[in-house]
Amino acid sequence: MRHKSLILLLLIGSLLFLASPSRAVTPVDSDNDGLGDNLELQFHTDPHNPDTDGDGFKDGEEVDWGYNPLAKSTSKLAQKIEINLKSQRLAYFVGGVKLKEFVVSTGKKSTPTPKGDFKIKDKIKKAWSRSHGLWMPYWLGIGGGVGIHELPIWPNGYREGENHLGTPVSHGCIRLGLKDAAYVFDRVAPGVSVKIY
Repeated sequence: MRHKSLILLLLIGSLLFLASPSRAVTPVDSDNDGLGDNLELQFHTDPHNPDTDGDGFKDGEEVDWGYNPLAKSTSKLAQKIEINLKSQRLAYFVGGVKLKEFVVSTGKKSTPTPKGDFKIKDKIKKAWSRSHGLWMPYWLGIGGGVGIHELPIWPNGYREGENHLGTPVSHGCIRLGLKDAAYVFDRVAPGVSVKIY
């Protein structure tokens, strides 16, 4: 009886370990196209063919840049950005599917980030803020002097630290880390929807 109880406890412990949310799980990518099999199902691509539409581009590359992996043309899928102020996260969606999520820093209490539905109005590789006297690389403006950008750089070269990410400390803008800001900037264009909640 003790032997059966011990086996049962080990089995339960193994199941709990496997189900643990803190355990990192690498998504399966059967055809090594950069698009996990779970995402292939959502985009209706072939998980065993790296180039479903046969246009010479891998499915993962096409989706990452917002292109339709099922069309040989350069048709794009709808792109969207969502910013969750409570969790301090920015999510990048393509065709209604969340592809990436990044930690951000939004506005502090005295200068909150506005909530609502916006569109990217302008895109400037290195914008200058006259009101705050600093550089805002990879600027994606959404109106009212608010935008998504990389950690700001002061005229003396000091850059706001990445240790601020995840904490609301900005003057209302949405700050992204160094590589994350370039990634988002490169993939979206004016007109892309931005939802802030």
